[in-house]
Amino acid sequence: MASTSRALGRLSAPSMGVARLQTQAVSRLLSSAPRRALISESRQVAVTQQIRRAHTETPAPALPEPPKERRRFRKLRWLWRAPLLASLAGIAYVGWGVYEERNPGPQVEPDPSKKTLVVLGTGWGSVSLLKKLDTEHYNVIVISPRNYFLFTPLLPSCTTGLIEHRSIMEPIRTILRHKKANVKFYEAEASSVDPERKVVRVLDTSEIRGDVIETEIPYDMLVVGVGAENATFGIPGVREHTCFLKEIGDAQRIRKKIMDCVETAAFKGQSQEEIDRLLHMVVVGGGPTGVEFAGELQDFFEEDIKKLIPDIADRFRVTLIEALPNVLPSFSKQLIEYTESTFKEEKIDIMTKTMVKKVTDKTVEAEISKPDGSREKITLPYGLLVWATGNAVRPVVKDLMDRIPAQKDSRRGLAVNEYLVVQGTRDIWAVGDCAVAGYAPTAQVASQEGNFLAGLFNNMARTEVLEQRVRELSGSLNLQPGNAAEISKEIEEHERQLRRIKDIKPFHYSHQGSLAYIGSEKAVADVSWFNGNLASGGSLTFLFWRSAYLSMCFSTRNRLLVINDWVKSKLFGRDVSRE
Repeated sequence: MASTSRALGRLSAPSMGVARLQTQAVSRLLSSAPRRALISESRQVAVTQQIRRAHTETPAPALPEPPKERRRFRKLRWLWRAPLLASLAGIAYVGWGVYEERNPGPQVEPDPSKKTLVVLGTGWGSVSLLKKLDTEHYNVIVISPRNYFLFTPLLPSCTTGLIEHRSIMEPIRTILRHKKANVKFYEAEASSVDPERKVVRVLDTSEIRGDVIETEIPYDMLVVGVGAENATFGIPGVREHTCFLKEIGDAQRIRKKIMDCVETAAFKGQSQEEIDRLLHMVVVGGGPTGVEFAGELQDFFEEDIKKLIPDIADRFRVTLIEALPNVLPSFSKQLIEYTESTFKEEKIDIMTKTMVKKVTDKTVEAEISKPDGSREKITLPYGLLVWATGNAVRPVVKDLMDRIPAQKDSRRGLAVNEYLVVQGTRDIWAVGDCAVAGYAPTAQVASQEGNFLAGLFNNMARTEVLEQRVRELSGSLNLQPGNAAEISKEIEEHERQLRRIKDIKPFHYSHQGSLAYIGSEKAVADVSWFNGNLASGGSLTFLFWRSAYLSMCFSTRNRLLVINDWVKSKLFGRDVSRE
């Protein structure tokens, strides 16, 4: 009994788990007792009841609280969500852009009662005008020998295969298809303009011609945006033996010649002197185009040719010739020095104050101006010579200048006033490289001129509509005397709109900055920042250079193709096959 009482005392523990153990212990104790035990059946019932009361009356202890979750890094959970949301937003933006390009809206047919606006050219100025112009107000006709817009800043990249040429071409008909009113396009070259009869004579220059190859197109308003052609400055042999860098055909020709020089230099039995000549690439012109081409060319050999043809790769040389004291004259002195030091590291020779005097099929004869004032003549053998400097007036512009007496003193192009109207005319405007407005002949200037003209023409159309409405309302005042107050109020409102629309300020060029790629995945940028300029150069500027050019592309299609070319070249290298 004493042992049984001690067992019962132990079974009175205040927990549910312990109570269960007590019940099991008593059960084992009772079941193991012999039948001759002194505990009677009633005593067993009493003990069981006592255990149950202890089990039910003892409150269950509270379960231990789980450890609180640390919230120290809880906000970091959004770090992986932000890139995901940004990626989804980017995909949605690109998808919407593709959908818009592939599904243009319906167009309004031309109205014969409206004025005919003829645009010559599909360059930066003309296309910027067409993108912003409200074509519902005019019957627009576009004339150009090429049926596409060319994104010229990336043209040097096409010469080495970094970017395919079709990636920077946008069909002009695709751009015109997204206008509200139908726009006619003729792939032809304007041969002459008659400002007295107000007609443009055009010539079909395609390889396949029909019965009609020449015709005249009348105009009420004319915009000349034909650009300029390459200037040779009268130097013998330039046009016959050099490659220009202005059109897609030029880039394709340069790309073929680069590979011709490489493969010819690798030909069995080629002399060392001839290998040095073939692998010497000369670039004339130290502006952004010449500098970018030299950098792209050096990258091509360092990253691709050396791996594929290592035997001759160390013989490759690039020489940049510039007549001015330094390259990139439009950039700050700091960036000019950075570019020259970078070219020195890349083993690109820079010859400043050097004038080309004569070009043959294998040599360049030049004259160097030394610091002491003396001049030295040199002869440079070359395999490829690229001419990337100078603009000259196109024949159609020269013909128009000869027809306008006020243009007799102009030499570099059509002289225009502050509203880009050709001096000596009332209904002819000029934009881009063919216009002399006091600004540098760059794509940035031409684009802003096109945007200005679009706003000017849109305002002119709205002005005519409002003036016609005012005349109609003024004539109805005597016919409807009961509504005189309402008509007078409407006339006053239209006149207020007319004063606001007619307050058009002259064209003013706003320089946004200059960019140039200098090789080795480095670039220089001279960007306008508030009231000053922000100059930078290096690898981060190279990323900015790429992003800026992507944003300047005219369509989502161009952006996707350019990005694809960059990624493809990074993964697999440039394509060295000759077309």
